Amino acid sequence: MEGTSGWESLAAALSNYKLGRTLGFGAFGIVKEGRHKFSGIKVAIKILERHFINDLDDEKVKREINIMRLLSHPHIVRLYEVIETRPAIFVIMEYMDSGELFYHITEKGRLEEAEALHFIQQIISGVESCHLHKVVHRDIKPENLLLDSKGNVKVADFGLANIMRDGHFHQTSCGSHNYAAPEVISGSLYAGPEIDIWSCGVVLYALLSGTLPFDDGIVSVLHSKIKSGIFACPSYLSLGARDLIKRMLIVDQVKRISIPEIYKHPWFQIDLPKYIAVNLVNTPWCEKEIDIPVLEEMGVLGFNVQEVIASLNKSLQNQATVTYSMLLTRSLNSHGYDNDNLQESLSPKSMERREVYVRPIPPVHGNWVLGFKSSASPHETMRHVFALLKFLNVRWKKIGSYNIKCMWKPAVRSYTVPMRVHKLTLREDTTWNAPIKSSLKEKFSLYEDVKFEIQLYRANADSYVLDWQRVSGTPFLFMELCARFHACVIA
Repeated sequence: MEGTSGWESLAAALSNYKLGRTLGFGAFGIVKEGRHKFSGIKVAIKILERHFINDLDDEKVKREINIMRLLSHPHIVRLYEVIETRPAIFVIMEYMDSGELFYHITEKGRLEEAEALHFIQQIISGVESCHLHKVVHRDIKPENLLLDSKGNVKVADFGLANIMRDGHFHQTSCGSHNYAAPEVISGSLYAGPEIDIWSCGVVLYALLSGTLPFDDGIVSVLHSKIKSGIFACPSYLSLGARDLIKRMLIVDQVKRISIPEIYKHPWFQIDLPKYIAVNLVNTPWCEKEIDIPVLEEMGVLGFNVQEVIASLNKSLQNQATVTYSMLLTRSLNSHGYDNDNLQESLSPKSMERREVYVRPIPPVHGNWVLGFKSSASPHETMRHVFALLKFLNVRWKKIGSYNIKCMWKPAVRSYTVPMRVHKLTLREDTTWNAPIKSSLKEKFSLYEDVKFEIQLYRANADSYVLDWQRVSGTPFLFMELCARFHACVIA
């Protein structure tokens, strides 16, 4: 903040907080320690000065804030409130007493397996919550994993995070080179969760060995090592730890282990806390149930309890709800997560862990997205897809092993769908009649070529989903082609 007026504006905006020392510096401002005047709770205040933020950066800042508002989990740094003024944006967050996991690794070197397992269980739990809320972090690394005074780790810094949408794939190369997945540094398309899992695998390796699986001072050489996927696991690691690392660091993202599979891994299940073993998304941490002791504490602080309840029910951001959020976070942090009160608050439904998710399925703006399931292997599935596309006169270009760009120019002719082709069952003797052909001939002449993308990704351990997304061309013809493909494939 430049000048006296700038600091006066800062003081006025942060009237509920007492500022302390500077914790760090960023591209758009600084992060300072603060203390909430009503509750006495320490906070971290990110001060983003607007004169450093251009229009593009402004969108990124808004996206980061919106993403943090989505997330409420014991292993994700909590966002308390956002205060916007003309000169700056103030992001008030949970304060983490013990700093970055990076420094913890640097000081201790390699960790004992029990401690490393404790950390990776909490990290995976936080990352899982991100994915269930349709968020991909894209920059998981020890510097972005913060520790509290009780030795619990929380995911932080969502500056590179993005929202996942079904049928929309990312191609942005971002994050730290040493922790980036092969598909990210190659500029290939990726859905999201699989790159966070790779980064978590690198973090786990670093926790257990004190070194990195892929490292080199020359970036091009480093990238080559990552793309090869060849690394050496220290012999002192247990077989279970080595197996999980190797499955998280598989170059082929379709074969890479998923989070539901990580939860089932024998090594990961060792001393797995109950609150992590179940789905925590619908617990009181999300503030869907009002915490009575916290409410009573607010009454002692001088708040009108009925007004607090009304504000919480309306999801308002005001002095009451911010204070409640801080007190609730402190209460859960202080009492621990794996306690009787937390377990009793879990409904039978919430005790069932979600198994089926890889990518979210919200509506895609402006595009049609369809999917077909396959229980065959990825290579078998793609081989049969190519055979059917050739039969349907579709031209394609391979972008990756399981990603292709396609173009279809409708042809006006009668054809007969052939009989069975291995695992993709085809219907026999389906011939279009003359009236339909005549009608379609008129329609085809009005439309341009249809361009679309196909991506194969893992749905669960036993099946894959073939995702179709229209890029250009009329929806009618795209649906027509999908109907022809579906006429050939009996799921």
